[in-house]
Amino acid sequence: MDSIKKYVAEFIGTFVLVFLGCGTAMLVGCDTLGGYALTAAAFGLVIVGMAYCVGNISGCHINPAVSLGVLLSGGMTAKDFCGYVVSQILGAFAGSGVLALIFELGTVTDKTGGYGTNGLAGVNDSMGAAFVVELLLTFIFVLTILGVTSKKGNHGSFGGLIIGCTLTLVHIFGIGLTGTSVNPARSLGPAIINSLVNTKTDSLENVWIFILAPLVGAALAAFCYKFLESKD
Repeated sequence: MDSIKKYVAEFIGTFVLVFLGCGTAMLVGCDTLGGYALTAAAFGLVIVGMAYCVGNISGCHINPAVSLGVLLSGGMTAKDFCGYVVSQILGAFAGSGVLALIFELGTVTDKTGGYGTNGLAGVNDSMGAAFVVELLLTFIFVLTILGVTSKKGNHGSFGGLIIGCTLTLVHIFGIGLTGTSVNPARSLGPAIINSLVNTKTDSLENVWIFILAPLVGAALAAFCYKFLESKD
């Protein structure tokens, strides 16, 4: 039963992340400084809120890359990792689906043009540049999480705030380049919904970048932090 509760918590957390994060981007757009800042803040604030809401239940990963980092650091079992990832993907898909329903029923203009999907326009369609951006941003984000949640760090109740601020910072840099993923579930959910609703677009063509790069970045962060934390 405890595992089920963890998976439900991850579903809810990822749903909220996509619903409020991508939803904010869809409403305000990212072409202005105000919209850019609000979108970055929305993603960061969701993490803060969810960290204090479901963090005591599941750890509030709400991101397959974070779960991979925790797995490779010895913080969870392979069984729980699989359960977390499935729950996160379903949560992201549900969040995007509800956004599509609201925007279609209300005939609300989606200022991202693709339900908050990630893209390559900011890097002039360079897959290599996008891969490097996502890898490094995820590395920074997951490394911070591992450090903040380490028992040696003794950061106490400030952990969620620190992680949320870091995600905001990552978005401030990355939104103009790739839309900022650092989260395979956050990218996959909107991409699938967009491909179903906007059938003339192929939003799944480059989604592999926003799945693979964050996972590689998270793995590197886990190995790096284990090295830095080791006594040798």
